[in-house]
Amino acid sequence: MLPKRLLLLILLISSVIISSSCKKKNFLSKKNLSFSIDTLVFDTVFTSIGSTTKQFKIYNKENKTVNISDIELMGGDASPFRMNVDGIMSTKIQDIELEGKDSLFVFVEVTLAVSGQNLPLIIEDSIRFRTNGVDQYVQLAVWGQDAYFHYKDLNEGIWPTDKPHVIYGFAAIGYPKIDSLKTLEIQAGTQIHLHKNALLYVYKSTLNIQGTIGNEVVFQGDRLEQDYQNVSGQYYGIYFEKARPSTINYAIIKNGTSGIHLFSRDQAFTDYTLSVTNTIIKNQARYGIFIYSGAKVKAENCIIAKNGTHALLVLEGGDFNFNHCNLLGYGPSTAAAVGISNFYNDYSSGTTNVGSINEGVLQNCIISGTLPTEMAIDTIQMQGVTINFDFNHCLIQSEEIQTDGFYQNILWNGNPNFTNTIELDFSFPSSAIQNEQGINSTVVSDIFGNSRNNPPDVGAIEVN
Repeated sequence: MLPKRLLLLILLISSVIISSSCKKKNFLSKKNLSFSIDTLVFDTVFTSIGSTTKQFKIYNKENKTVNISDIELMGGDASPFRMNVDGIMSTKIQDIELEGKDSLFVFVEVTLAVSGQNLPLIIEDSIRFRTNGVDQYVQLAVWGQDAYFHYKDLNEGIWPTDKPHVIYGFAAIGYPKIDSLKTLEIQAGTQIHLHKNALLYVYKSTLNIQGTIGNEVVFQGDRLEQDYQNVSGQYYGIYFEKARPSTINYAIIKNGTSGIHLFSRDQAFTDYTLSVTNTIIKNQARYGIFIYSGAKVKAENCIIAKNGTHALLVLEGGDFNFNHCNLLGYGPSTAAAVGISNFYNDYSSGTTNVGSINEGVLQNCIISGTLPTEMAIDTIQMQGVTINFDFNHCLIQSEEIQTDGFYQNILWNGNPNFTNTIELDFSFPSSAIQNEQGINSTVVSDIFGNSRNNPPDVGAIEVN
C-alpha cells in the first residue's frame, strides 16, 4: 500500500497534467501570419475559356502553434477564383492549426469565360485570414480582357497599338538601382488604362508620347462603366523622377490623382525635363501638373482644368515656361488654379527646403475659375536663390491687382466667356476679352490645329 504522502503527490501531478491538457490553447501563439506575397496576379490573358493555378505560402514565424480561425474567399461562390488550403477546397475553411516555424501552401485557381462577355479589364477578389481576431488579406487579380498588361514591369522600345495597355501597380521606364537610360515611345491612338493607385513611372529615362489630332494617346482608369466616366482619383498618374528630357504631344489625361508629377530632373541635362504640347489634363483629384524640386517643364497649347486642387503647382522651386495654355479651376477645389512656391516646409524634420525658379514664364495664358483669386505665389528670397518671373499677355483672375514689374499686359479679371465650363468646353465667341490680345510666338496653331491670328488670342484655343 502506497504511503499517504506519495498518494497525494501522484494525485496532484495527475491533476496538473489533466488541467494542462484542458488548457492547451493557452499555449497557442498570439501573433499573426506572414505571407510570401501580398497580391497574387494571374498574368495570362484570357481570350476564351481559360484556367490556371498559382500558389503562395502562409508562414508562422513564431515558435508556438497558431490557430487560423477563418480562411475565407471573400467573393464566395460567385467568385471566378477557387482556393485549396492544405488539401481542403472550399470558399471558407475554419480552425486550421499551423505549427511553429511551419508553413502551408494555398493553391488558387481561376476560370474565366471571356468570349462574348464584356468583362472588366481587371477582376479582383481577396482571401481573408483571421488569427487571434485580426484580419489579414491576400489580394487576387486576373486580367479580364484581351490587352497588354503591365504589372511592376520594365519597359522600353515602342508599345504596340493594336490592344489597350493596362497598368496594375506600375509600369516603369527605368527603376532605381535596377535600370535607367531607357526610352519608351507611345504612339498615336494608344489607349492606356490604369488601376487604382497605379502609375507610369519614368526614372532617369525618356518617355515620348506622340499622339495626333483626333488620334490622341488617352490615359484613364480601368473602370469602363458609365458611372466612372467622370470620377477623379481612379489611378495616380505619370511620375517622372530625375528624368531625362521627355515629350508628350496630343494626349488626354483624365480622372487620375496627379496627372503629371515631376520630381527633380537629371542634372546632366539643361533642357526641359518635359515638353508637353496640345494636351488636355482634366478632372484630377489633386494636381494637373506638379513640378517639384528642380524639374523643368515647357508647355504649349494645353488645357488643364477641373482638378481637385491646382491646375499647376510649383513647389520647392523648378522652372516652367507655359505659352498659350488654359490653367483653370472650375472644379471642386478651394485652392487657386495656379500655385507657385520656391520652398517646402518639411514638418517631419522641421526644416524648410528652398529652391530657385530660374525661368518662370506664363505667356498668352488664361488663369481663371470660380474663385475670386486663381493665382497664388509664395516665395522666399535668400542668398544663392534665384527667382525670375515673366508673366505677360495673360488673362488672370485675382482679387488684388498685382503691380510687380514682371506682370506685363495683363487682362485682370476679364470674363473669358467660355462656352460651357461644366462640360469643359473652353471655346469662346469673338467678342470675348481675350480675342486677339496675345503676343506672337512660335506657336502658330492652336490645340485643335487652327491657325493663330495676328495678334493671336490668349489661351489654348483660337477663334477664327
